Amino acid sequence: MKETSIFGAKNYSNSVKRMKPLFILALSITLCACQSTSNTPQTSTDQPIKNVIFLIGDGMGLSQLYAAMMASEQPMAISRAPYVGLQVTRSATSDVTDSAAAGTALATGTKTRNGSIGVDSLGHPLRSILQRAETAGLSTGLIATHSVTDATPAAFVAHNPDRAQEEAIAEDFLTSDVDLFIGGGRQRFEHRTDGRNLSNELRNKGYHIFYTLDSLPSFEQGPIGVLLADDKLPSMQQGRGDLLPRATQEAVRLLSKNTEHGFFLMIEGSQIDVAAHHNDADAMIQEILDFDHAVRIAMDFADTHPGTLVLVTADHETGGVTLPSDSNIIKFGKAQPTEGNRAQTRFSTKGHTASMVPIYAYGAGAEQFTGLLDNTDLPHRIAHLLQLPQ
Repeated sequence: MKETSIFGAKNYSNSVKRMKPLFILALSITLCACQSTSNTPQTSTDQPIKNVIFLIGDGMGLSQLYAAMMASEQPMAISRAPYVGLQVTRSATSDVTDSAAAGTALATGTKTRNGSIGVDSLGHPLRSILQRAETAGLSTGLIATHSVTDATPAAFVAHNPDRAQEEAIAEDFLTSDVDLFIGGGRQRFEHRTDGRNLSNELRNKGYHIFYTLDSLPSFEQGPIGVLLADDKLPSMQQGRGDLLPRATQEAVRLLSKNTEHGFFLMIEGSQIDVAAHHNDADAMIQEILDFDHAVRIAMDFADTHPGTLVLVTADHETGGVTLPSDSNIIKFGKAQPTEGNRAQTRFSTKGHTASMVPIYAYGAGAEQFTGLLDNTDLPHRIAHLLQLPQ
């Protein structure tokens, strides 16, 4: 028998179709947020903000996160966040952003064209929240598991209408005054087409430049640059090991020496995106779990350092990931999940999507990051909490 409704079959059906995806997404985020570990301490959110740790999982959508939650042998640190929101990721020129435009929006609070780094749609330079923090006397840092001249970290220090100009982006590190940067990309500093050695130029400015993390524990202050690979770092499957958690631990230790003004630290889990572009679910999940180790370190730091905000989000979703049943029966002409079925990780594209991405906030000021936000809202709210000058 054909199903009907007292509300009118056609209008009701269309309304449900429009509402259902939003309902499912909102419900999923709520469920993820509710999977918090018990008796986890949190810093109070009614105190001045002094430190911000901004973690960006490149390409990390909600389905990617839940796939990692299902695969994890213990509750993920990200589920400790008591405040959760959604972020719209579109760029100034496209419903589907790239990492350059998304990184610029998250760094500066201004949308730009796909492919642009730290400039607006007309090519005018924009000040990032890291640069504003530096001016205000905060210590600043960047960590990436790709090259530090790649799109997301570059958006916090550089200004270039073309993200592919990575040698030019590397030059902007000379004027950025960032106190600590850790990642790959040594060839853009030392094996350049123009013959310059930017590492030596940074040393002349007072930077300590290293090629492993082993020297960091002996240092108490910067500025420091650590170039761990010629290009991107190895993936987790290639044996990167605990480089990201170690880098995070050292970064918060070094930057927190600035007890007067505090610090701003951006950490990117860069290779979640790389794995999703290759539609490699296992690699993607390994990268997310590694990123979550950095989240755990950040949240633990917030627990013992009042006035610290930990903000976790993504620049966009990659792969169009869904989690359908691995086994179905057909009933009433529809696929129905069987008892005891498990979810599969399925990809619908090798590119980015327009899907909204989650925001997780923890610590002081975390309640400011709930609801439906634009990617440009995040740096504006961080700047307001830190009371940064324009």
